Amino acid sequence: MEALRQDDPRRFGRFTALARFHEGASAVRYVARDAATGEVVLVTAARPQLAAVPVFSRRFRAEARTAERLAGGWVSPPVDLGEEPEAPAGGPEPLWTAAAYVPALPLAEAVAIAGPLPERALRILGAGIAEILSRVHASGSVLQGLAPGTVLLAADGPRLTAFGPLGAAASAEVGPGGQLSVRLGYLTPEQIEGKEVSAASDLFVLGLLLAYAATGTTPFTEGPAEEAARRIAEDEPELDAVPDPLRELIASCLAKDPAERPAAGTVAAELALEGAAGLARGGWLPERLAAAVTDQEARVLALEPPEDDTEPEAGSTEAAEAGAGAAEAEAAESGPEETPEPEDARPEDPRTDGARPEDPRAVPEPQDARTASEPEDARPLPVPPADASQTNASPAGTPPADASPVNAPASQAPTAAPASASAPSSDGDIGEDRGTTRFLNTGPRPPQSDRPTTQLALPHELTAPPGAALVPAAHPMPPALPAAPGTPQQPQQPQPHQQPSHTQGGPAPYPAAALPAGPAGPGGPGGGPMVSLPLPPAPAPAPGPGASRRTLLTIAAAAVGGLVVGGGSVAALGSGDTAAATDDKPAPKPRRTLPGQAPEPRWVYAHPASESSPLTTAVWRDKLLVVTSESQASAVDLRTGKRLWQRADGAKGQAALAAGDDLVFVASPTEFLWLSPKNGKVVHRVRYTEAFTDLPGLTVGRLAGSSGPVIWFTGSHTVTVKAPKPKKGKKKEKDKEVVQAHFFAYDIVQRKELWRTAVPAGRSPGTPAYRVVAERSADVLVRQDAASLTAAEVKAAKGKGSVRSFDQKTGKLLWTKKYGAASLEAATTGDEDGALYAAVGKDLQAFEADTTKPLWRVEGSDGSWFGTPLIAGPLIHTTERSRLVGAVERESGRLVWRRSTEVPGIGNAPSLTLSSSEKTLIAADAIQVTVFSAADGERLWKFQDIGSADPKGATVSAPYRALAFGETVVVQRDRSFYAFPVA
Repeated sequence: MEALRQDDPRRFGRFTALARFHEGASAVRYVARDAATGEVVLVTAARPQLAAVPVFSRRFRAEARTAERLAGGWVSPPVDLGEEPEAPAGGPEPLWTAAAYVPALPLAEAVAIAGPLPERALRILGAGIAEILSRVHASGSVLQGLAPGTVLLAADGPRLTAFGPLGAAASAEVGPGGQLSVRLGYLTPEQIEGKEVSAASDLFVLGLLLAYAATGTTPFTEGPAEEAARRIAEDEPELDAVPDPLRELIASCLAKDPAERPAAGTVAAELALEGAAGLARGGWLPERLAAAVTDQEARVLALEPPEDDTEPEAGSTEAAEAGAGAAEAEAAESGPEETPEPEDARPEDPRTDGARPEDPRAVPEPQDARTASEPEDARPLPVPPADASQTNASPAGTPPADASPVNAPASQAPTAAPASASAPSSDGDIGEDRGTTRFLNTGPRPPQSDRPTTQLALPHELTAPPGAALVPAAHPMPPALPAAPGTPQQPQQPQPHQQPSHTQGGPAPYPAAALPAGPAGPGGPGGGPMVSLPLPPAPAPAPGPGASRRTLLTIAAAAVGGLVVGGGSVAALGSGDTAAATDDKPAPKPRRTLPGQAPEPRWVYAHPASESSPLTTAVWRDKLLVVTSESQASAVDLRTGKRLWQRADGAKGQAALAAGDDLVFVASPTEFLWLSPKNGKVVHRVRYTEAFTDLPGLTVGRLAGSSGPVIWFTGSHTVTVKAPKPKKGKKKEKDKEVVQAHFFAYDIVQRKELWRTAVPAGRSPGTPAYRVVAERSADVLVRQDAASLTAAEVKAAKGKGSVRSFDQKTGKLLWTKKYGAASLEAATTGDEDGALYAAVGKDLQAFEADTTKPLWRVEGSDGSWFGTPLIAGPLIHTTERSRLVGAVERESGRLVWRRSTEVPGIGNAPSLTLSSSEKTLIAADAIQVTVFSAADGERLWKFQDIGSADPKGATVSAPYRALAFGETVVVQRDRSFYAFPVA
């Protein structure tokens, strides 16, 4: 953090700038305050030179909208998007956004202060960033916003401040025709090869970031700087200094082949299974960093607006003109040979010993904040001496006519760009090439790549294109900010001239071979190796219905079981349009623009934190979502997502059912309840002690199944069996307490028992847990959960499960059968045509239910097993623990399709749900919800819910659930509910 400069804007809308927080290649971040409310924010203001470019302006606002959609968790919510109705007279439209200020240090600054982070801090840092990436990737997007300067370390966990290449850029420039090129500080092997980036690219950069945080340097530093790209693409990373427990995971992130890198959810789960927020409880920063964060907060609170009569507005020309005038005056006084320039903006001269003249304007820093010497490939590359023709033939700032690299092979020389990339359109749009980051709302790539921007052979010298508007990356250091009140002043020691840091702070996070090294430093004009990544334009978004500051911010989900769920947050990344939640009607179904992107939820409902977590959820008549908990039953309007009523009588109730057209049936631990769907009022009540008078003390187990008005359930009660009369001379035995169990059928419309059948009691307390696996015209097929079997039953079963058949009309037990080698825990289901489908080992097998004759077998994955299949017309949808979901023909078992959900293979097999039309298949597990086309297995979209990162909150371990009705699927994870449109 540093004092404001003379040419810095003093106001951003309602906010007054107080200090510079961080300077990037494309924007500067300021600490600012709302004078009316005292609210402190971080304002990100685009550089005026870039803000005037239409392509940059659209992309800047697109990244701002991405930040808004990701708000919550480890992303500070935006408080103002800086959208003004018109540009100030004589200047470009101001471009800025404001986010809530959280006291935090950039990662690069933290490493400079305290050195490499300890293992626990590395785990929290990596898990927090991986959780954000998991949310982004679940929408089918790529972030490309990671760098040591875009990741902040706050007291409660990490924060991310960049949401695309503009925010993470090492330099940015505008070429002829408005073509925008962004140079990233971190590159990946696929980018060096000119291939398209993907979610795996973010994981490679995450590996680089963690290696940097763990060691203080990058893992590809050994060797000549000019070979940096080759090392990235070919060499193995140097990870000896990384803590042993993390070395293998970071190495997997740095795999050359993107297919071999783990998913973001896997990384998050391996680093912190309980979630980054859970692991960070009680503090996570080393003592020196925690003190630095506290000190920063005190300094910010003590800041006052500069006493300056001139207060240029953001986007005005006065600031730029003032700065330019001062620079010209200084240049006139000192002469061209004495014009100071940032130290790291000059190429190293191999003929010198590295000594630097002192710059009186440099601000000394505390001794413990000085960084270690830079690695060799973190410095600008040596530039070969230029001959007279190169140095004198062109005026200053004008490149020579021959802009081809010096000593570069012919194959590496820039060639003419395709027309789509070089011919500017009327609005400044440009084409896109293979080296370009893919964004939402971008058109298809042209078939031919732009060789000058995808060529990564790192020529020794590459001059800027004629007319390029380049943004300097460094400025003379301003006076240091005053210390916080009460902070003892440290005596300042004379120090050599301090090099301005990399544009992201601290040592260069990536070998400088990937950055320009010209007279103006990164991003400045002049020769030097660079890799240019042109940024595609984003079309201006159409105004969405109801779009406002009340834009829907839903809770988004980590790819780890056990993340804290709290207040409002964000859904998966969407397009520029965002549906707004309303209290009276659902939002219109948005148009999906990107495969893999989750649609905007129609509504989002958060179960109150003051109440206990939901126990069961059920859809009633496509009108209500009925939720039961330890304290009550409540109903949510499926049309609006608004809670309608709650009723304490329904506490601990089982999943609600429809009792006719006008009543909601709930089975509580002591009674059956019929509730009004309008207000939850109890219309009928049947206590078990009254309905089953001949079974005193009846305990009702969970419902085994239902069909229309009929429910099936088990129950048990204890009876006293008197001891027989003893024989003469024998002592009388004690009476015995015996548990008796029954299987019931009950009509919830007529409110009467249909039949009951005595069955063996289960494991203590005695009620067996049954599940109806098939309903046929003459009987119902039932399996007992293995956990409720007695020890004697388990021993007699010899590892094989069984199915019982009960007569539909009388409840009489017809038969008990075993099917092949299906185990006691095997997932089983059946159909009305007499077939039974069961998991046998790693395979799924079909049998004739009445004869146990095998019909067909589908092979599964090694080391995995099948979950409960789902029958849908002529198909059976399958699910495996290995996260494979598929479909087979019901008649023959022929495989129709099989796809992976692409999440870590932990936990049980995903549970399956079909949409009402049976066109969409929803797979839900502990990690995410994955949606497929039921006919061909096309993966449509993914969704994960992270929630807010409250260090004091409870962790979430509940899996996802899906409930379908009409053209909607309600996705639940613990307290959070999302209504997504589906086919």
